[in-house]
Amino acid sequence: MSRIFITGSSDGLGLMAAQLLVEQGHSVVLHARNAERAAETQRKLPAAEAVVTGDLASLRQMRSVAEQVNALGKFDAIIHNAAVGYREPRRVETEDGFAHLFSINSLAPYVLTALIHTPHRLVYISSGLHEQGDPSLRDLNWEQRPWEGMQAYSDSKLHNVLLAFAMARRLPGVLCNAMTPGWVQTKMGGPGANDDLDQAHRTQVWLAVSDDAASQVSGKYFYHLHSKAPFAAALDTGLQDRYMEACEKLSGVAVLS
Repeated sequence: MSRIFITGSSDGLGLMAAQLLVEQGHSVVLHARNAERAAETQRKLPAAEAVVTGDLASLRQMRSVAEQVNALGKFDAIIHNAAVGYREPRRVETEDGFAHLFSINSLAPYVLTALIHTPHRLVYISSGLHEQGDPSLRDLNWEQRPWEGMQAYSDSKLHNVLLAFAMARRLPGVLCNAMTPGWVQTKMGGPGANDDLDQAHRTQVWLAVSDDAASQVSGKYFYHLHSKAPFAAALDTGLQDRYMEACEKLSGVAVLS
């Protein structure tokens, strides 16, 4: 049996992954934005070991989530699933002065990776839209650029791949991978999505717990249980390092290697 923590698991693919892991006999800790959603999440999956709370739009609450998770002990895998979609019509600023989407989708996985005790496996949920992300890393926080929700989302999904690959280099004893669930009909994906919802959550579960030889790799990008070539820029180790440095500067949190 493995212990897995999943961010953003009060609904959608995060909850679907948690349900499958429980069915397979694993212990799962869920995450919800606040106490009300946590209670609702516990009702949806009463077999979950626990539900931690915290709004990942806040650095203070990111730290709280990390503290709650560390208090529960060591985990075998962490799935960084939490994200908001591309439909924000304008730049919404958080209490820390970050763009809301950037804080949750990009900065939170970095901060939680830095602050939570390192597990045996790290899984980062990206998207095929990472190929449309801006590899210049210009104006990460959208302070100068005119707001474009789709571009901000695509940028954040590139950031997730850069983070996964950077951590794979920094933690050679840990399996660190990124994956795309495909465009599926979740609340985020919307009714027009046309990929297979039943397959969307299975790759993250497989990467988190499987003993299959194909899952025992690091620094790879996956789609539906198969390794896939990522956007070429994501393989640039210099770009990976620059992204990590930018996150450290913005958050004040360093990833120790």
